[in-house]
Amino acid sequence: MADNRIVVYKGPGEVAVEDIEYPKLEVPEEVASAMGMSVEAPHAAILKVVSTNICGSDQHMVRGRTTAPVGQTLGHEITGEVVEKGNDVQFINEGDLCSVPFNIACGRCRNCKERKTGVCLNVNPARAGSAYGYVDMGGWAGGQAKYVLVPFADFNLLKFPDKDQALEKILDLTMLSDIFPTGYHGAYMAGTRTGSTVYVAGAGPVGLAAAHSAQLLGAAVVIVGDLNEERLAQARSFGCETINIAEEAELADQIAEIVGEPEVDCAVDAVGFEASGHGPEAEEAPATVLNDIQTITRAGGRLGIPGLYVTGDPGAADPDAQEGTLKIRFGLGWAKSHAFYTGQCPVMQYNRELMMAILNDKAQIARAVNATVISLEEAPQGYKDFDKGAAKKFVLDPHGYLDA
Repeated sequence: MADNRIVVYKGPGEVAVEDIEYPKLEVPEEVASAMGMSVEAPHAAILKVVSTNICGSDQHMVRGRTTAPVGQTLGHEITGEVVEKGNDVQFINEGDLCSVPFNIACGRCRNCKERKTGVCLNVNPARAGSAYGYVDMGGWAGGQAKYVLVPFADFNLLKFPDKDQALEKILDLTMLSDIFPTGYHGAYMAGTRTGSTVYVAGAGPVGLAAAHSAQLLGAAVVIVGDLNEERLAQARSFGCETINIAEEAELADQIAEIVGEPEVDCAVDAVGFEASGHGPEAEEAPATVLNDIQTITRAGGRLGIPGLYVTGDPGAADPDAQEGTLKIRFGLGWAKSHAFYTGQCPVMQYNRELMMAILNDKAQIARAVNATVISLEEAPQGYKDFDKGAAKKFVLDPHGYLDA
C-alpha cells in the first residue's frame, strides 16, 4: 500500500509533516453517524495529490486564532489525479486530473441543488458547509498530503479536459480549488462590471485574486489596500493601483487622489477578522475593514466579503470579538442602502468558467498571486514565511510533478 504524509497543526505557530494511513473509501464516522449515512463511500474517489496550496485560512488556524485542536490536519486547496474510485462513481475515471473545490458537497441536498455548495446540509454535523482539513468542518482529512479522499466524486470533481495541457498550466489551475473562485466571487458579488472602480482590502493571495478577477470583469480601476509594501508591489505588478494603509492620510482621501472622488463603485473585504487599523502604530481592529468598505463605497453599492470571519476567536483582543461579535457601523450601511455578500464561496458556481479562462490564456492567476512551488516537506517553512507576509502563494508539490 502506498504511504501517505500530511501537514498537521501542532500548536500555535507550529506545523509538522507526519505519516498517516492511506485513505479508505469511507466518510468520517462523526459525519456518518450524525447525518444518517453509511461509513462506506462507494461515491468517493482517492486522489494522488499533484498540487496543494497554503491558504490564509489555514494560517488563521496555525496562528492559534481558531478553536482548532492540536492534531488538526490541514489543507483544502487540492488538485490531483484519481487513483481509486468507488463502484458508484460513474463519470470520473482513474487517471483523470481534477480540481477539487474546497467546499465538500453532497450534490443531493436542497442547498447543493440550488448551487449553494458552500453550505451543503449533509456533510458536517456542526453546521451547514464543510471543507477538507479545517476546524469544525466535519472531520474530513486535509489535502496538504500525498493522497486524499474526495466524497461524492462525480459531483465534486472538475475534470480537466486535456491532461497534458492541464499540466502545462498547473500553477494557474491549482488556484481553482479556492482562491481564484473566492476572489472572483468577492468581486462579482460586489457588482464589478465594465468601467467599475473597485477597492480591494488586503493584498494577500485572495485579495490579489479578487483584484485580478475585477480586471477580468472589466473594472476601469482596481485599488488594493494593505500594510505590506511587498504585497502592494505584487498588486502593482499586474496593473493595480495601491494604497498603504499604514500612512496617516484618510482612506477616502487616498482614493480621491486615484479616481477623483472619495468613493468607489464596489468594494471587497479580502482580509477578514485579523484586520489591522490605519496608521503607522495601528493595532488589530477586527471590524475596521468592514467599516472602511462601507465608508468608501457609493450609496447603493455592494460589498463582497470573502475574507474569513469566525464564531470563535480565542486570540481576539476583547471578549465580544472572541465570539465573533464585531463593532460594525451597520447603520452606515443601512443609510447607504448597501448590499452585503458574505460566506464561503460556492466554488462550483465559478470553477468551470475560470478553468476555461485559464486554458484559453484569458487569466494569469498564478502570475498575479506569485505562485511559488515548494515540496510537501518544506510546508512548515512555507507557513513561517507566509506568516511573515511573504508576497507569495505557496504551492506544495507532494510527488514532484511540478518540478518535472
